[in-house]
Formats: sequence, C-alpha cells, structure tokens
Amino acid sequence: MLVVSICVASLLIFPLLLQTLCPYFWKDAFYLVKLINISKTFILRRRRRPIFLFLDRFLEQAVARPDATFIVFEDERFSYRDADTTSNRIANALLRHPQYHAGDTVALFMGNEPAFMFICLALAKLGSPAALLNHNIRSRSLLHCFSCSSATVLIAASELQDAVGEVLSSLREQRVTVLLMARDCDVSGMESFSSEVEQASDAPLPRALRSHVTFKSPAVLIYTSGTTGLPKAAVVNQNRLLMALAVLASNGVTASDVIYLNLPLYHTAGFLVGFVGAVETGSCILLRRKFSASQFWVDCRRHKVTVIQYIGEVLRYLCNTPTRPDDRDHCVRLAIGNGLRADVWTDFLRRFGNIGVREFYASTEGNVGFLNYTGKIGAIGRTNFLQHKLFPYSLVKYDTERDEPRRNARGLCIEAVKGETGLLVSKITERAPFIGYVGNEEQTEKKRLRDVLRPGDLYFNSGDLLRLDLEGFLYFQDRVGDTFRWKGENVATTEVADALSLAGCVRDSNVYGVEVPGHEGRAGMAVLTLREGAPFEGGLVYQQVVGLPSYARPRFIRIQTEVEVTSTFKQLKRRLVEEGFDPESIADPLYVLDEAAQSYSPLTPRVYGLLTSGGIKL
Repeated sequence: MLVVSICVASLLIFPLLLQTLCPYFWKDAFYLVKLINISKTFILRRRRRPIFLFLDRFLEQAVARPDATFIVFEDERFSYRDADTTSNRIANALLRHPQYHAGDTVALFMGNEPAFMFICLALAKLGSPAALLNHNIRSRSLLHCFSCSSATVLIAASELQDAVGEVLSSLREQRVTVLLMARDCDVSGMESFSSEVEQASDAPLPRALRSHVTFKSPAVLIYTSGTTGLPKAAVVNQNRLLMALAVLASNGVTASDVIYLNLPLYHTAGFLVGFVGAVETGSCILLRRKFSASQFWVDCRRHKVTVIQYIGEVLRYLCNTPTRPDDRDHCVRLAIGNGLRADVWTDFLRRFGNIGVREFYASTEGNVGFLNYTGKIGAIGRTNFLQHKLFPYSLVKYDTERDEPRRNARGLCIEAVKGETGLLVSKITERAPFIGYVGNEEQTEKKRLRDVLRPGDLYFNSGDLLRLDLEGFLYFQDRVGDTFRWKGENVATTEVADALSLAGCVRDSNVYGVEVPGHEGRAGMAVLTLREGAPFEGGLVYQQVVGLPSYARPRFIRIQTEVEVTSTFKQLKRRLVEEGFDPESIADPLYVLDEAAQSYSPLTPRVYGLLTSGGIKL
C-alpha cells in the first residue's frame, strides 16, 4: 500500500516539478511533434509523381470544396470554383498573345484585389514565374524591377496606367507586351486585357504546359531592398512555395477560419503567409486593398474574422485608435506576423483580449526561420535541437565599426555567447539553399559568408543582429548595413541618396533611419552638404524625393558642411542615428518634411515637441 501511495504521489508531483524546472517542456514537445508531422507531409508530397506543387494543392481544394468561399473582397465573394475557372480564362487569354510562351516570366503590377491571386494561379498553370512588383514604385525603380526580372509581359491594374505610361517607351524598346486590366484602353503600346479574359475559355490547362517545372524552378520573384540602392528580385522557388503551405496550418488554422489579409500581396507576408497558407488550410480570405486602423475591427466583426496578420506597425496603429467599449467584441483568436515590439504586444493584449500572438522571424531570400510558439512577449522565436540539426545556424560576433563579422586568429567567425548580440548566419545546404537574386550575382555573393565555423563552409548572411537568452528565446536587436524599416517597408538608403543628389543645391548626402517616440521602425533622415554658395531649397529637394514611395521620403534633413566618413571612406551613420533630430541638442540647421507646403520647413523646438508627443503625425 505504501508503494502504491508513493507512486501516486510521484505521478502527482512530477508534472509540477517538470513545470517548475522546465516551464516550456510541454509546449516544446507539442511543437516538435507538429514539426515532425509537417516534415512527414512535406516529404510525402515531395515523393509524389507527377510532381506535386502549390498549384496542385489549390486544385485539390477546388475539387474537394468547390463552393466554399475562398475570397471575400468588398461586396463580392469568390468560391474555389470561381478562382479555378477565372484563372483558367486568364491563362487561356494569355496564351493567345504571340509574344508570350508558357514558362515565360510575367511581371504583375497591381494592388490588393482578387485578380492578383487569380493571375498568380493562372501563371502557375502555365508554368510561368510571377514577378511581384511593388505598386508604389515609379519611373526608374519600376523600370529597374521589371527589367531585372527578364519578364516578357507586364500585367498592370487599370489605376496604374499612368505609372506604366511613364516607362512605356522603354518597355516598347524591349518589345514587352503590356496588358492593362481594363475593358478599354486607347494608349498605343498597351492592350486591354479584361475583355480578352471575359471572352476566353475556362477550360482547364493541359498539365504539359508546366511539365518543365521542377522543385528548383522559380515560382515567384519578390523584391527586397538592400544596400544597392534599388530593390533586388529574390527568387522563391517551387520547393519554398510548397514549404510555405504549412505556415498557417502549423499554427492551428483550419478551413473554418476567416483570415483578414490587408498586407500587400507583393510582400512575402501577404503572399506566402496569407495567400499560400490559406490554400493549404482551405480557409476563407477577407481581402482588403490596404490596412485601415479605423475599419479594422469593423471588418473583423462584420465578417467574423478569426485570424489576423500583422507587421509591428499594424498592431501599434490599432492600439493608437480611440478606446471603444466594444474593443473586445470580436472573434479573432490568432494574430500571426513579425516585427512586434514588446510594449505594443502587451498593450494589444490588454486592450483587445486574449488573442494568441504567433511572432515569427523569416526573410524573403533567407534559408532559416523561427517561430515563437509559446507566446513569450518580445521574442521572435524559440530554438530547439531538431530545427538546429535540420537547419544549422549560428549567432556570430559582429564588428559594427568595420561592418563585418569578427574573426579569430584562424580567420573563422567567433560565436556569440548566450545573452550576447550576434549576427544571424545560417548554413547553406541542399535542404536550406540560398538561391539569391535574379541578375545580380554581386549582391548574391555579398550574402554568402565563407569560413564561418570551419574552413570552407558556406553560410547565408541575414544582416540581422539577434540575441539568444538562457531559456532559448531569440530577440531581434537591429539590422546591419544601409537598410532601415519604416511604415512596414524596407528603405534602401542609397536609392534615397540618389534622388537627393538630383536637387541642384545638394552636393552630397548621407541617409539613415532615426527612432521617433511612439512609432515603430525608423523614420528617414538625411545629412546634406550644399554646393558652394547655394542655399538650402526645401521645395527643390521635395520635388526630387516626391517621386519615391511615401515611406522612403526622408522625414528630416540636417545640413552640414561635410559628410563624415571613416578611414576606409564609408559614411559614418551610427553617431548620427544616436543624435537623432532634436534641435535643442543639434547645432546644425534641421528641417522636417512638410507635405502640405510641398517643401521642407525648419524643425523648431515647438515642432519637435509636437512630433515626439504625437501632436503631429508622420
């Protein structure tokens, strides 16, 4: 009897002891089981013949649940059958163009609307990669992004006709077919495509049209900013797309969920997580053209949204809206995204209720990712043995002055200890490849890091500084290089500097990001030196930066006599970033972007106070 009592007592005490000594044991165990099941599903799909791709999963859903709602957009609803037949029409209409051949890359220049998704499905049926152009870019950037994709066709939304018109002569020189999603178009060099689609057959496309596609074939090109000054086209291959199917499913999303998608579809988050992820689960997508803080919860209540996506800014904007008595009156149970600051995370949960937050870390071109499946506030992910074994990675010490990893006497990188900030690098393997950027071997090579932990090894340089704590949680610290993030978008400083250099009064510029109280990310700021004898002309500078996307325009200007550089002639940024834009502590003339006056106006202590207190919105 005593033995039985001891056994029973041990069984009762063991879970409490386990919870005390290993508080995340059960969550870790459940996640590992889920990871193993996901891996099994992926392996089985990889073994299927004929080859099984993202498109095949969509076709399975279209057969299994044809009448289920796939997309809700404004006052329209589209079922899986609708998406299937409409994408068939688009593909058949595209095949009628003599300059297009199945397999050719097609550039897509559109905002968030169902046609974006339908065209992507059509291109998948034709075995054609889709280059997802940011609909905010114009002129030089637009032409650059299109040209580096090697696309033969550009499909644009009707409202972007003027933007296409700015580069139309160059496109015609390249013999590009320009198709406008409109019923009528009288511009020479552009063709109306909507009417062609309406008249085309909805017959299924022969599988033979995509017989050339392998797991290594490009599926989509997603553009990412970098230090080159212009966006780079990162290749997402079919294997990566197949893996992306698991993103929502691994977080417990099912066919009964309604997913609110208001992030740009040209972004990794909107396309891979929202669109591709929903195809796997068979969920309904509530699609919105763009994020609106005032309409967010109205939409969620009206459509009984259960899953939302975010970038850090999105949840902060929601927290900044006026408090309402029905703030917790919604069906949202899960929020998935990245870039969420700990203080915003806490405020969001306190105000809007017990919503499960799944913060993750990943990059468009990267070969490693992390998920905070425990809900630990502030962490971007949690490490585990299995993931580290399958996808080796490390945090290495980084020399911020030399802008490169620190190395020991043997020339190898030095691993950061737990609690210390280090550069995330991930080993490039067959299982975790780094494909690189289309037509940009120089920038692709810059992302490859050799002789990291052993002579001759090869790693992907993430460009992100992270910290690993003693419990195994990862925290984002900063980005290295010349890119900063503002309004949820990456801003390449060289592109901004190039625009500033066109102003006649500017001799040189140094662009960087500064923190603004109450705002996520960093606002653009530029130190300018002026041509000899030239005064600063705010209106002239404004005319040059207005051609940039709104998020890339410098909010602040600082005038100096010289741009400071290092001994190796690299522009100094760190001290400038730390000094910020406070006119009380900076003797140099300061200016702030004034959209109403279409100029840059003096940044006075009064204006500074309003900016930092929220009295003036950026």
